[in-house]
Amino acid sequence: MRIGLLASNPDLYSNQRIMEAGAERGHRMSFLDIRQCYMKLDANDPEVHYRDGRILNNLDAVIPRIRPSQTFYGCALTRHFESISVFALNGSSSISQSRDKLFSLQLLQQAGLNIPTSGFANSPVDTNELIEMVGGAPLIVKLLEGTQGRGVVLAETRKAAESVINAFKALKANLLVQEFIREAEGKDLRLFVIEGKVVASIQREAAPGEFRANIHQGGTASVVKVTPDEKRLAVKAAKALGLKVAGVDIIRSKKGPLLLEVNSSPGLEGIESATRKDVAGSMIASIEKALKWRPAANNGAADR
Repeated sequence: MRIGLLASNPDLYSNQRIMEAGAERGHRMSFLDIRQCYMKLDANDPEVHYRDGRILNNLDAVIPRIRPSQTFYGCALTRHFESISVFALNGSSSISQSRDKLFSLQLLQQAGLNIPTSGFANSPVDTNELIEMVGGAPLIVKLLEGTQGRGVVLAETRKAAESVINAFKALKANLLVQEFIREAEGKDLRLFVIEGKVVASIQREAAPGEFRANIHQGGTASVVKVTPDEKRLAVKAAKALGLKVAGVDIIRSKKGPLLLEVNSSPGLEGIESATRKDVAGSMIASIEKALKWRPAANNGAADR
């Protein structure tokens, strides 16, 4: 098959592994810089062009790996591929709603899945009510546009919470206020879900003096045995957002497992390094299954 990886940085570990995994399974892989793609909208002859002169309509599938700053254009590009019958491993609408922290929490809540108590308001006038809503300080303040742990602040006192919330509001930033799960002790779980199955899982632990367990914030990853309830929660979360591939972040609390976030472009380095599992290969296998690709029948993917 001809598979395009829609991303920004060809040197990123995750992107390199996906390219390698596809090639190892016999597919013709193309790294496609999202910024170098452009679209022709036409009722009779819609096309996707690349800056080097290629027309990309003959791709069998694309794997969107869209960085947050490129969500609008990346999703529009993925949508255009979908409109010309190119299979997308994660669909444009699913990526869009997973990137909106508020919308995704609303969808998870609607599906009856457990999330930390969270508050959202439009005006600084409601700051005190938001703080009370999540049980007071300490609490977490999250920018809706943040990712990889950036834009997430721990406010340890009420006064600090008021200052952070009001400062963000003064900048016209949209934010969530969320209860702080003290008993998690700076640890969370990352479960990698592909086509309704947890294929790998790790525990992430925050660096000393840090409360965010994200690998990009200095956190460390280790193999962990997750419970059946945690697996079910991760699978249901990916399904609720319509994601075929998802990195589901769960925190262990006194109330049981709680969903923190569902990532539509989860990183591979931490989870593959810790578990020694070929997660990238599982992603390619998911495309093969969806498109009913059989190597023997096709006599090699490059011939398609």
